[in-house]
Parts: sequence; C-alpha cells; structure tokens
Amino acid sequence: MRILGVDPGFAITGYSIIDYIGNKFHLETSGAILTEAHTSFPLRLEKINQELDDIIKTYQPEAMAIEELFFNNNAKTAINVAQARGVILITARQNHLNIYEYTPLQVKQAVTGYGRADKIQVQRMVKMILNEEKLPKLDDVTDSMAMAICHAHSSKFAQKL
Repeated sequence: MRILGVDPGFAITGYSIIDYIGNKFHLETSGAILTEAHTSFPLRLEKINQELDDIIKTYQPEAMAIEELFFNNNAKTAINVAQARGVILITARQNHLNIYEYTPLQVKQAVTGYGRADKIQVQRMVKMILNEEKLPKLDDVTDSMAMAICHAHSSKFAQKL
C-alpha cells in the first residue's frame, strides 16, 4: 500500500510518501510545501493545491492520512490551517484518493505504543521504523511520516472520510 501522509499547514505543509508492504516500510519521498508570508492567502492556498496535485500525480498513492484539526488559542491561525486543510482534502478527492484522518493521540499510539508520547519519542520511532539515518529538519515533514505510519498500522480499522 502506498500512503501519502500530510501534516497540514498554510506556511508549511509536510508530506511523505511511504510504501507499506508485508509489514515493511519504505520511505519513497518526503518534503514540505512552503508558502511565503508576504504572499496573499489565496495564492498560498493555490500553491498548496498545485504542488500537492503534482505530488499525487507523480507518486500515485492509494490513500491519504491527514491530521484531524485541533483548535489552539489563536483563532486566526486555526481558521487559516482549516482553510489549508480544506484545500488539501479537495485536492486528494479530485485525485480519487481515499482520505483518513487521525488525532495526534492516535498517531502517537500507533507509532510509539503510547498515546502521550512526546515529540522526541515519536521522532525516534519514526526514524527507527523507516530505517532512516537522520530525519528532516522540519518537524512538519517528520509529522507527515508519523501520519503515514499511523495509517499503515490502523488501516484495517480506519473509517475513511
């Protein structure tokens, strides 16, 4: 199964393409879609749409795993992330992907076995599971890897959107 893991954001959208075959993982590619703060918000959303569409068309994943939106104290940030997430969801649907969402607790549980694991514990397990020497500098990219791993471990029980 080829999984697109996405950590949604409007400044940084982390993505990973992970193959999961016979209980083995292979990281095909990962990176971040970056948008500039000085760019108008609609153009930032358009860039996310176009780059994600290219990634999907290039790597042909079967499913997308995305973080369920959680609310923080900054309402403006939450609304902007929600808009970016909406663009990501529609891009996936336009490419006929099955979409699955997971809470941070579910991701931590699936990756580390402990739902209250801290970021460092999750990063160490992602590195070990994917057999990578080092992880990307951006946490958003590592988070997208964890999202894809979570889906691989949870796909039998997952409800698609």
